[in-house]
Amino acid sequence: MHRWSKLFIPTLREAPADAEVASHRFLVRSGYIRQLGAGIYNYLFLGQRSLNKIIGIVREEMDQIAQEFYLPGILPREPWEQSGRWAGMGDNMFRLKDRKGADLCLGMTHEEIMTTIARNELRSYKQLPQIWYQIQSKFRDEPRPKSGLLRVRQFTMKDSYSFDIDKAGLDKSFDLHDAVYRKIFTRCGLKFVAVEADSGSMGGSQSQEFMVYTDAGEDLIASCPVCGYAANLEKATSRLDPVVEMETTGDGTPELVSTPGCAAISDVAEFFKISPASDIKCVAYMARKVGAKGEPDTWHGVAAFLRGDHQVNETKLLGATKGVELRTMQTDELTQYFSGPAGFLGPVGLKPDAKPLEDGLTVVVDKSLEGRKNLVAGANKLDYHLRNVVPGRDFSWTLAADIRSVNEGESCPVDGCAGKLVVGKAVEIGHIFKLGYKYSESMGAKVLDPNGKEVTPIMGSYGIGIERILTAAIEQSNDKNGFWLPASIAPFTVVVTVTNIGDALLKETGEALAAELEAAGLDVLLDDRDERAGVKFKDADLVGIPYRINVGKKAAEGLVELVTRATATSVDVKLNEAVALVKERVQEDALLTAVGE
Repeated sequence: MHRWSKLFIPTLREAPADAEVASHRFLVRSGYIRQLGAGIYNYLFLGQRSLNKIIGIVREEMDQIAQEFYLPGILPREPWEQSGRWAGMGDNMFRLKDRKGADLCLGMTHEEIMTTIARNELRSYKQLPQIWYQIQSKFRDEPRPKSGLLRVRQFTMKDSYSFDIDKAGLDKSFDLHDAVYRKIFTRCGLKFVAVEADSGSMGGSQSQEFMVYTDAGEDLIASCPVCGYAANLEKATSRLDPVVEMETTGDGTPELVSTPGCAAISDVAEFFKISPASDIKCVAYMARKVGAKGEPDTWHGVAAFLRGDHQVNETKLLGATKGVELRTMQTDELTQYFSGPAGFLGPVGLKPDAKPLEDGLTVVVDKSLEGRKNLVAGANKLDYHLRNVVPGRDFSWTLAADIRSVNEGESCPVDGCAGKLVVGKAVEIGHIFKLGYKYSESMGAKVLDPNGKEVTPIMGSYGIGIERILTAAIEQSNDKNGFWLPASIAPFTVVVTVTNIGDALLKETGEALAAELEAAGLDVLLDDRDERAGVKFKDADLVGIPYRINVGKKAAEGLVELVTRATATSVDVKLNEAVALVKERVQEDALLTAVGE
């Protein structure tokens, strides 16, 4: 039996000064974690118990579709070179050398390593499909660790990888993971949503994130309350309402207009008495392109043009240009590419690269500008703009793409849906990717098909953040006094609180009840500390245990008090009925969670 008096549960009355979100505050205050360094945490007794329960659920469900492996955390350079990601991962990767000078890294993810196993071991289509997974620590040199376990440099991940003979097989593996992930997150008591997502450095044709809405989230999700469409802002699209075009002036060709001091979009719109939707915004970047094998990376100018009322989505822009990093152009670079100052940049007169990230300037036009006419744009000259600008007639571009972030209130992109998009913050708890042939092809994995011909297996990659499940659960279930977790992932299901351990009757009753609860298969914590009842109640409210049974004065009458943490309600129950009632509550909660999803 677990006795509070014998355990290390260092609760705190105050949260650390740098704790900005609820999960960070309460994980520290409840004694689940302690910080060792920036983005590096020790998991203490309660935290590790909860994480072990989450891992148990993940393992149990993944074992239905996959085989568990365990791969090294310290990895050689060569597989990453073969995939092209040694350079592409940039500063996010922890790199080191061994005593012989060989390059190594700490594993951020294991696509390359799983692919080496497949390349060396798989020979025939008869061995496919294969789904392999592991649960292991990952390392990322996060530039701005914050928010407790939400943005860290070491974390635990369940990562799995599928190998199939064709796209139909990959579709099945993807769907298997989708179904299993829904079961996992439901069993963990999370209210989640699956959304379209960007594949980022992973690559591939399709990806889907599982998100939990919370103000602590750093991802933005656009969703439609009418049809259920949902996508990460890095992927979301919308339908735009028609814009009334400006009237032409003069002969209708671009007209140079003096606009002193009008560098901001709002100033330009006021000067011309137009909507910002009729102004062409320019955002100038330098983009990093990964060099060919043995060649250094290079930086290239990128000019992004879009409506004045829209914002560049840098993830979309990177995807369109095939770059790996963006930074804002500096003054000397603006002079080099535009011969004009910030605030007055425009597309007329530019000579765009034929292909993205070549030797000149890559000009990217957002698709919302296609078909427009009589727009205002910077003239690449201090205090001057051009009006009557028509895309396609007055300037050309390297490529046209969706590079903007959707705005709340825009129309849902689903055909026939009249809904308006809502944008909210969310935390990512899982992500599944259709990788395609990116890794198997670059690393030379081959199998024989039914005709005896060598073919490349197609891959998928699927991740779950173990700590993210815990933090998301806390974010969605907390109040000023602490938090409560679903019984499935709480360190204990019920705490038996003896209000006065010096009273022999109460002590004996509490110990007997705790033993009975334990015999019934419940995780029980007996609070047998020599503390005031108020201190015990506050600690119990703080540490995430969903049920509390108070053994107090009414025990002499055969009654105890059952407190449900989620609702902050209590009821007196007969001592001989307490165990059955707690089990009933736990089962009801699990059923409600499953039905809710």
